[in-house]
Amino acid sequence: MVSQLPPFVVRSDSREERPMEIKTEHVTLDVTDGTSMNAYVARPSAEVPTRGLIVCQEAFGVNTHIRDITERFARQGYFAIAPELFHRTAQNLEVQYDDFETARPHIQALTDPELETDLRAVYGCLRANGLGQNSPISAIGFCMGGRVAFLAGLSLPINAAVSFYGGGIAPNERNPGLLMRVKELRAPVLLVWGGKDKHVNVAQARAATDALRDARKSYVSVEFADADHGFFCDARPSYHAASAVQAWQLALAFLDTNATRRDQARTARA
Repeated sequence: MVSQLPPFVVRSDSREERPMEIKTEHVTLDVTDGTSMNAYVARPSAEVPTRGLIVCQEAFGVNTHIRDITERFARQGYFAIAPELFHRTAQNLEVQYDDFETARPHIQALTDPELETDLRAVYGCLRANGLGQNSPISAIGFCMGGRVAFLAGLSLPINAAVSFYGGGIAPNERNPGLLMRVKELRAPVLLVWGGKDKHVNVAQARAATDALRDARKSYVSVEFADADHGFFCDARPSYHAASAVQAWQLALAFLDTNATRRDQARTARA
């Protein structure tokens, strides 16, 4: 683990032990470029949520796995929204994990300016639906969505960004990456990698951490040596239960720590 942050603690009394009842719905958000974007929403049913989370999809759409993650965070007290980032080329697209070629043209059609517009629409929805300016909002993403969560940290005033095996943060043969913009980063970042990942390899992970260190940004980088790409998803052959359990606890602790830190900073200024 490489860290540029004060230590955060994985608590034994995590809210995972006291899950909340939730309600879910599909909504349509208006994006400022004139498009409409569907999104999956999950939030506590009996309590007013005080924290928001943008859940950024894999290359395979807002599928059962992404909806499940959104619900898991809602049970932790988050108002969680998973936007359908392919909305300009397909509505309600869900692709099987063994059919990447179907997803490829939709990924290739994405642009960073349009994704930033989508992220602002989700952020605005959270703020407009009960999360005031003092309520923390963060982003988390997986695979393609890991890059989008990092992009959220560049473009939104969020509390934290969590990227699971985010391809395209560092440059590769298909994507110029985001590291040329690292000085714009506005939030602490948790980067989670699989040690056996051939899609997002060690060199790309090292390039990301080197750039963050050189820019003096707050980050934590964690590699699970026995895990492959997609290890957090129990619908994929690469699922690695031990790594997924630990990564979940790390993500919760990182989000909690940075929500609290920002809350304390606002209180001190007030």
